Amino acid sequence: MLTPNELSSIKAELQERKKEISEGLEATDYFDTERAQVHDSIGELSNYDNHPGDHGTELFERGKDIALVEHAEKEIKDINHVLANIEKGTYGKCEECGKDIPVDRLKALPTATHCIEHTPDNVVSHQRPVEEDILKPPYGQFEYDEKDATFYDAEDSWQDVGRYGTSETPSDFFDQSMLDYNDMYVEEDENVGYVEDIESFVATDITGNHIQVYPNATHQLYEERLDAEGVMSVTGNLGGEELESFENDE
Repeated sequence: MLTPNELSSIKAELQERKKEISEGLEATDYFDTERAQVHDSIGELSNYDNHPGDHGTELFERGKDIALVEHAEKEIKDINHVLANIEKGTYGKCEECGKDIPVDRLKALPTATHCIEHTPDNVVSHQRPVEEDILKPPYGQFEYDEKDATFYDAEDSWQDVGRYGTSETPSDFFDQSMLDYNDMYVEEDENVGYVEDIESFVATDITGNHIQVYPNATHQLYEERLDAEGVMSVTGNLGGEELESFENDE
């Protein structure tokens, strides 16, 4: 059981701690959370031209500030509760079983209101972040590599933007011969929007007639192959029979 001197010392310690926390919150403007918008606290006039990575950093910092404020306010609330218990003469008693809380525990944790056996902190939370209810592995249900589908999926979308740069480096890939940073994304060599290479530059009308050729790098390789084999085409240097023969050779 606490002696009068020990109780007086703990009370003074709690009051000093409460004053310290309150002054810290006021001095930091509650960690800048009193401002309406996050860009107000970082000196930005607008978020419009900021990089998404910067937005992520600012969001993390704002979340951290809010958590620090909540932690400080919770500590003040606990201190006020304990100070009220001191005034009522119930401080040092477990609020669950009514037994005396060991003096050593009160000196180490002046805001303790339960004995070790009944402290709520003994319960380990198994709650997971709510984001995990909707977050899935990469591509997940919107990736159709294993299905008989040729349409544009979520993986194709990622590959399209991945070619403009990712955070990955050569050391992230098993194939150390990959030296072009433009190729450093998931399945960079996969065709996007088509299955066979020839589909990337040859098209027809809705009836399957009127072959049109749209020159690109792949088309140039096909032309070089046809020239090497002495094959001439009737439309854009490529004809239906030659294409079918070429595809069969492939």
